[in-house]
Amino acid sequence: MIPSQFDYVAAHSVDQVTQLLADNANAKILAGGMSLVPAVKARLKEPALLVDIGRISELVGVSSGLLGKLKIGAVTTHASLIDHPELAGLPIIADTARVIADLQVRNRGTIGGSLAYADPAADWTAVFLALEGEAVLKSRGKTRKVKGEDFFLSMMTSAVEEGELLTEIRFSPDGKRAGNAYVKHRQPASGLALAGVAVNLVLDRKRRIEKLSVGVTGINAVPFRAQSLRARMLGEPMPDETALRAHCEQIEEADPMEDLHGSVDYRRALLAVIARKALSLAHQRATES
Repeated sequence: MIPSQFDYVAAHSVDQVTQLLADNANAKILAGGMSLVPAVKARLKEPALLVDIGRISELVGVSSGLLGKLKIGAVTTHASLIDHPELAGLPIIADTARVIADLQVRNRGTIGGSLAYADPAADWTAVFLALEGEAVLKSRGKTRKVKGEDFFLSMMTSAVEEGELLTEIRFSPDGKRAGNAYVKHRQPASGLALAGVAVNLVLDRKRRIEKLSVGVTGINAVPFRAQSLRARMLGEPMPDETALRAHCEQIEEADPMEDLHGSVDYRRALLAVIARKALSLAHQRATES
């Protein structure tokens, strides 16, 4: 289809973007364009103004902040996060970046765009929840921070409000005996997750699970944390294969969607398999760290 008419501005600073958003009620942010461009072409979205943030250097890259906190610019592409030296302690990032869609999407799409779009089957959503991430949002004269558990509001709706720009994502890596992993089963055509599970765990000195966070995508209408799974496993050693399978089959927060790609029962069964694989891989990495 042919998109409706709109104006276009290639912004050169965050201040310029927030001013444009404040002055134009029907403006949309264009980063990699992997989600927005198809929506505009299909007239699912009809912005009056597209603000291109792809040339703003301060929104690109990975850096370390105070107390070892990692900052990832919102316009950082998926591909650039694969094997990034600053992310050696978070193999879950490379796990995820490698399995997003296809080569073209990985080279054009951005981590911030994926999170802000809040697709219920997007990969970064699960990772953002599992790593207890924080999003930094800027508007004209104001900055606010939103934690992962408060970021995804409903299907395709994030906490980014009108007039706000997602500028960076922050994570706080754990130290010794920490392991993290992302595993998914992909929908063949789109590359989105039919079920995707991100796990971050820390073992204590006796090899019991001291910390556990599990993010899930592709199952519910909104990405979620599997808190019931966490409650059963926290403080315990890693269960054997039989017990782990039973735990993963009882993720109480799961309320699977049903569509042409999978029934409710299929997605629930798939979630159990993927969760078990992700937990096993994260635990293996923790024992080796």
